[in-house]
Amino acid sequence: MILKRADILLMAFCTAIIVANIYYCQPLVILVAKEFHISETYAGRITYLTQIGYAIGLFLLVPLGDMFERKKQILIISAFAVLSLLLAAFSKSFLLLEIASVLIGATSIVPQLILPLTANLSTDENRGHNIGIVMSGLLVGILASRAISGSIGFWLGWRAMYFIAAGMGILLIALMAKRFPVSLPSFKGTYKQLISSMFGYIKTQPVLREASIVNFLAFALLSGFWTTMVLFLANPPFNYQTLEIGLFGIAGAAGALAAPLVGKLSGGSNPRQNLMIGFIMQLLSLLLFYFTGSHIYLFVIGIILIDIGQQAIHVTNQTRIYTLVPEARNRLNTVFMSVSFIGASTGSALGLWLWSMGGWALFCYGMTGITMLNMLIYKIYGKKIFTN
Repeated sequence: MILKRADILLMAFCTAIIVANIYYCQPLVILVAKEFHISETYAGRITYLTQIGYAIGLFLLVPLGDMFERKKQILIISAFAVLSLLLAAFSKSFLLLEIASVLIGATSIVPQLILPLTANLSTDENRGHNIGIVMSGLLVGILASRAISGSIGFWLGWRAMYFIAAGMGILLIALMAKRFPVSLPSFKGTYKQLISSMFGYIKTQPVLREASIVNFLAFALLSGFWTTMVLFLANPPFNYQTLEIGLFGIAGAAGALAAPLVGKLSGGSNPRQNLMIGFIMQLLSLLLFYFTGSHIYLFVIGIILIDIGQQAIHVTNQTRIYTLVPEARNRLNTVFMSVSFIGASTGSALGLWLWSMGGWALFCYGMTGITMLNMLIYKIYGKKIFTN
């Protein structure tokens, strides 16, 4: 079947709700630290543990989308996500919350099954645009999750957010069971052969290697920012609470609006040029973050720029890899997104370390270095890859 616009919008909606599970924890770090009587930096571990779990789920579960019927897989994994959210809500120790965070990440990989499904059921002409729409849903989910969890955490406590997320997950399972299309598998071998084939694609596909490395660094920057900004805003001169911190996610939602446009541009003759646009916007955002001081409007503009820049990089790279080996889109996406979220967890941990060592200024210096490294890698690969 060929997807209709209503199908694309439904997939974008489901993607938004599910991916939010990974990011609810970020504005809640302060509340978690208070309840378990630990430092805010230590409580921040749940942010990158969730991302590590996501990377594990990507590597072990997403490839199965090429081996089994995707709709059934989506429903089963979503059910385990609900159970993981409930485990977090009932956690009586920080250790149990850490374990639940890993499980939440590992079972919230459904968007990375929806994206290849979208690519498979789209025409060549509409693939980039459709992926961009679903990616808009993903970005809206990521950014809105912070505003929602910050508000709910402020009014009802951090546990309430996990209970509510579990309830939404149950409703979503019913909706997907009724409306999602059936998608037949394309791989006939064993699970071992399935996993082994991914390493073959890493070796033979230079575009996949470049896209993955670039995304590793871009996700490190973005995740490092969204983790560390909670501590920046919670301390002087702002002293914001979780309600106010969460609302900054709304500013980042402007970046999500750029996804369909980037998706269209990524189908052009040289989509790589979008990557440099993304790097420049990220550098501008870091410049604004550095000079924020007490001028919160500079911070807000920086949030908009960093998320639009991330969209330019991520949607472009994801569209590029989906054109490489159509029958292996889940496996290509597994490599691409596993590396991306290892980058995200690395960036969160690095951001917390930079903050503890030198505050916001050192964080800005460190993340500028990451972006400059990304630009260097782009230039090196540009000598090998001209048009992909």
